[in-house]
Amino acid sequence: MKITYSIVAPIYNEIETLPLLYSRVKEVMDSSGEPWELILVDDGSTDGSTEKIRELAQADKTVRPVIFARNFGHQIAITAGWDYARGDAIVIIDADLQDPPETILELAKKWKEGYEVVYAVRAEREGESWFKLWTASLFYRLIYRITDVKIPVDTGDFRLMDRKVVDVLKKMNERHRFPRGMSAWVGFKQIGVTY
Repeated sequence: MKITYSIVAPIYNEIETLPLLYSRVKEVMDSSGEPWELILVDDGSTDGSTEKIRELAQADKTVRPVIFARNFGHQIAITAGWDYARGDAIVIIDADLQDPPETILELAKKWKEGYEVVYAVRAEREGESWFKLWTASLFYRLIYRITDVKIPVDTGDFRLMDRKVVDVLKKMNERHRFPRGMSAWVGFKQIGVTY
């Protein structure tokens, strides 16, 4: 069966949120009526997340586990998700539900209009301290000054990318990966969706 959507979620000690992440992604993706898979990349969890991922995969064949022997970091987990993704569109989402899975369908609408990278833009950063907001703002401004890569402000890794974009990213040999910067750098037709 041809997979339309691959949802990639890096997991590190998310035992509490895993069942909710799974149920919300399943509800959203089942409503799309298109074939999908959920790739849960366990980045060396020590809290029982590994066993929960295996349990979910045993119960539902749309769940595909990728289990690391140790913690390699968020960016490497995203890269592993790209390697295992079979879909025409690949969505990166954090497991802690700071980004709502329900937004995936909004990202998919823009993809169907011909955009190849559709990144989610937070309208508000609820519950974050002024220091966190200030440092995030400073980070993007610093990146703009030292590189020619224009990473959209108020975006994280939550995005949908067309298969051809992911295929290009997989060929990049960077040792220190920064997926949101890489997806901006490679070009392609891009747009943001505010949530």
